[in-house]
Amino acid sequence: MHCRLKPPWLAKLEAHTWLVLVGIWVALSCERTDLCTHTAEALSPSQYMEWKVSYLIAAPLGVRQQVIGVNGQFPGPILKSTTNDNLMINIFNDLDEELLFTWDGVQQRRTSWQDGVSGTNCAIPPKWNWTYNFQVKDQIGSYFYFPSLGLQRAGGGYGGFIINNRAVIPVPFNLPDGDITILIGDWYNAGHKVLRSNVERGQVGDVPDGVVINGKGPYPYDSSVPHGILWQTFNVDPGRTYRFRVSNVGTKTSLNFRIQNHNLFLVETEGSYVAQQFYSSLDIHVGQSYSFLVTMNQDAMSDYYIVASARFVDISKWANPNGVAILHYSNSRGPATGALPDPPDDPLWSLNQAQSIRWNLSAGAARPNPQGSFHYGQIAVTQTLVLRGNGPTSVQGRNSLRYGLNGMSYATPSTPLKLADYYGVKGVFTLDAFPSRPGPNVPSSLVYLTSVISGGYRGFMEIVFQNDDDLVQSYHLDGYAFFVVGFGSGEWTEAERGTYNNVDAVARSTTQVYPKSWTAVLVELDNVGMWNLRSELLPNWYLGQELYIRVFNPENSIQTEASVPDNAIYCGLLASKQKMAYTAPSTSRSTSELFPIFILEILLGVLSSSLLL
Repeated sequence: MHCRLKPPWLAKLEAHTWLVLVGIWVALSCERTDLCTHTAEALSPSQYMEWKVSYLIAAPLGVRQQVIGVNGQFPGPILKSTTNDNLMINIFNDLDEELLFTWDGVQQRRTSWQDGVSGTNCAIPPKWNWTYNFQVKDQIGSYFYFPSLGLQRAGGGYGGFIINNRAVIPVPFNLPDGDITILIGDWYNAGHKVLRSNVERGQVGDVPDGVVINGKGPYPYDSSVPHGILWQTFNVDPGRTYRFRVSNVGTKTSLNFRIQNHNLFLVETEGSYVAQQFYSSLDIHVGQSYSFLVTMNQDAMSDYYIVASARFVDISKWANPNGVAILHYSNSRGPATGALPDPPDDPLWSLNQAQSIRWNLSAGAARPNPQGSFHYGQIAVTQTLVLRGNGPTSVQGRNSLRYGLNGMSYATPSTPLKLADYYGVKGVFTLDAFPSRPGPNVPSSLVYLTSVISGGYRGFMEIVFQNDDDLVQSYHLDGYAFFVVGFGSGEWTEAERGTYNNVDAVARSTTQVYPKSWTAVLVELDNVGMWNLRSELLPNWYLGQELYIRVFNPENSIQTEASVPDNAIYCGLLASKQKMAYTAPSTSRSTSELFPIFILEILLGVLSSSLLL
């Protein structure tokens, strides 16, 4: 009996046929089960972290007080990740009050369940733990995390959040020699609980006790600084270039950031690469993040001041409006001395700077295609929302002062909006009861309302923020980056659209609104979920200056939104669904489990095909 060998061309043909059949089968499986989406996530690296959140004793401004720490650190650890990483963060709540963490600027694509605000999640009770499980999908940039309930951010608990580019996607500048995260903010010695109690009584004008840099007080640059305060020192080497990532994590104060005798080469803000240019200083408003390159090209005769000083406030009411850290060259020959570098004094300086920050159209970000390939200015607006901030104003039927938007002060329900919507619980909120434009007159009192508006899925929304106050406002939208297309003074009208920047406006998640002025943004509603739109000023947010945008896909596809996590905490009208006190890590998106099943199905499919042949 003779075995006749197959000709090489026939063996190759059969192998090719098998590969084609497997490819067809994979495509059909992806279409049927969404396994491809899960598999792509599973192929991305995963990180697992455990965070113990507890009280610590610290004295940022020289007064011993209780602060919120993460794993014994204040500020908390820097969360470092890379585009498309899967993050699992198990939070152990050792506080004496409920806790949630939110991830300012992280868009939670498909996973608004993980957003960590009162409208999406039941709080983690004291002595419980809960695991966040999400992917930093298609994002890069500099952000921060913080506890989102009860003004807790005023007591700490915050930390930096970095999403680096994948190695295959180049950054639009030479790689720096080091990476430095700086968290700046105003600070109260009384602590967040006393501040919360004061705010609840309508005492919203309390002046902060000072400014901290990475949780530490000012370097003793003059006699106004009390003795015994610890300050932050950043060690650098001469001739090197460092990337500084700076976020304003404070309570309510805009800050000007500057480094003595050094220029700031701005490269990125909240996930967008920007047109690169030098600044002597930057105004950073509450909730905003920037990153810039700084080259150590100065004489090392002495150290240099790093300053974060209060802006748009009455400085005469502050005990010390300056946060001061030290930039220390490794060959420095002495301490920093003399006067601090001056802040800008031109009233229009901040506005001109804001208008100068533009999108880098030629740079790629999380993906290789240039940012400018998305021509937002050519998309027709499908929905307009004009928001006028109110407050502090009395509330109808209540003996309290509140903040609001368009005459409505947000009422936080006991059942999170996202869970109520998913399970069809009636009476938690009424969709679209919130007015999309303010009334013609300033309201004498506010209406207490759980404000939720419809955002058309894949629609294009225009949002105009109107600020009638004498202070700078700051607004943030979860789930998205919006294009900041316009700033203007006075009252916004539809004629202002002719002044919009429809070419290279920067995309970010937090924008300032100057006193007696307006800011306009455009956003594509392509991320399904329940998304919080809020004032980043903590007293305003706590007292109702927020709403939610419900972006709903009627097809109810897991390609656009993941199902409810199987470790979800239930409360309010859904409290009966809670079965366990201590919850296990979520597996609703546990792609590491789905991936082996997917591969096994491929192998079985190939085996079946071979048997049939």
